[in-house]
Parts: sequence; C-alpha cells; structure tokens
Amino acid sequence: MTPVDTGDEAVVAAQLGRPPRSIHAVAHRCPCGNPDVVATEPRLDDGTPFPTTFYLTCPRAASMIGTLEASGLMREMTDRLGEDPELAAAYRRAHEAYLEARTAIGEVPEIAGVSAGGMPDRVKCLHVLAGQSLAQGRGVNPLGDEVLDELGGWWQSGPCVSPGGTS
Repeated sequence: MTPVDTGDEAVVAAQLGRPPRSIHAVAHRCPCGNPDVVATEPRLDDGTPFPTTFYLTCPRAASMIGTLEASGLMREMTDRLGEDPELAAAYRRAHEAYLEARTAIGEVPEIAGVSAGGMPDRVKCLHVLAGQSLAQGRGVNPLGDEVLDELGGWWQSGPCVSPGGTS
C-alpha cells in the first residue's frame, strides 16, 4: 500500500463520481498508473463501521464486474464452495487475510469477524473479491483471481480518468 496524495484523491473522486470517504491508502495501482483499489478505514470519518477494506474504484473494471454479477457467476461460485472443500478452505483463508489486513489498519468491534463480499461462506460481491486479489496479490483469494481472469485487460484502452481527475 502507498500513501494517498491529493492527485490520487482527485482521480478516485473522478472514478467514483463523488468525494472518496476515509481512504487509508492506495492498495493497488492500475497498469495505467491510477489507483484502482483503495484501502478504506474500517471506521468512516462519520463514525460508521465500514467492513469493505479493499474498495475497487476503477469504473471500467467495476462496470465489467457488474456484468459478471448479472450473469449468475456469484451463484455458481457459491455453489462451488459447497461442492469443493479445497476451494472452500482457500476462500476461508482469503477471509482471514482480509480480516488481518483490516485489523492492521484499525479495529472496529462492531465488524469484528466480518470481512466483505460474502466471505467465508458465500459470494455476494465480485467487486470486493477482485479488489482483494488486486490489493493482496494473486493466490490470496481464488475466486477474486477468477474474476480478474474474466476481466482480462480492462486498462488496455487507457486510463479510465486522466491523472488530473477528469474523464
């Protein structure tokens, strides 16, 4: 993770279409150089507990993931967790790695033991799984890795927003 500067904040605001909330760090940079995943504080500035540590910000990747979600992929992945004990064990380890990363940023008792994306028992948000795979690296979350494989090179047509923060 790298510290967030004002340029990163401007890019993330342009990506999200709103000011970012409680960014802790840039968790991953797209090959184009822009942040595409930010690490968010586990408690937002307004005091709200926020379990989504790895927040995918790239609108291009997010849109493509939305299409994957609409295809029924989350249900298929959840079914596989019930049929494949090795996959389920790896997904549980991904859940634990997510919790460790969040705890390293800060502890929030209200969300202790709760990661994101449905982990460790089901899949309910592919954005979170992809964000974790980008932030923590391939091999941590097998289902997040599968999502990234499905996306391919979303960045190849150039940055989703300019470094100055405009589309």
